[in-house]
Amino acid sequence: MTTGSKGRPIRPAQGRLGVLLPGMGAVATTFIAGVEAIRTGLSRPVGSLTQMGTIRLGKRTEKRSPKIREFAPLAGLKDLVFMAWDPIPDDAHTAARKAGVLEPPHLEPIADFLKGIKPLPAAFDRSYVKRLNGTHVKTAKTKRDLAEQLRADIREFKKASGADRLVMI
Repeated sequence: MTTGSKGRPIRPAQGRLGVLLPGMGAVATTFIAGVEAIRTGLSRPVGSLTQMGTIRLGKRTEKRSPKIREFAPLAGLKDLVFMAWDPIPDDAHTAARKAGVLEPPHLEPIADFLKGIKPLPAAFDRSYVKRLNGTHVKTAKTKRDLAEQLRADIREFKKASGADRLVMI
């Protein structure tokens, strides 16, 4: 078991980690597609600090530099589950294709997985985002009511996905 900076034990991550995405555009779909490509063996985690990066322990001369994922008790990529909100109802595959960040040869092998990720309606206010006309939006009398709807979405996702922990990116 790894110990933290104050000598307290840090338990290894267990169970599923729910990744909540406020939007499903170019960045979110590239992230989701990259994780799935790595999980299926189609890609390597090049550029991922947690998967490829190392940490030096002690003095340089001690040559102790384990990978961060071997040192810190992080959730594994296989344990990630995704949920997003977006004012556009496109699934992750359609959104990724429209964004044009990834080429079809990278998207098509994981298309079925990406098509299974559909965003929930967003808490969207056009007065803040003038150049986007979202139709996949929540309606409520107050912002507090919108927040409660988001909280309900999170509770339902956690229950349906079996996520033990959540992180919003």
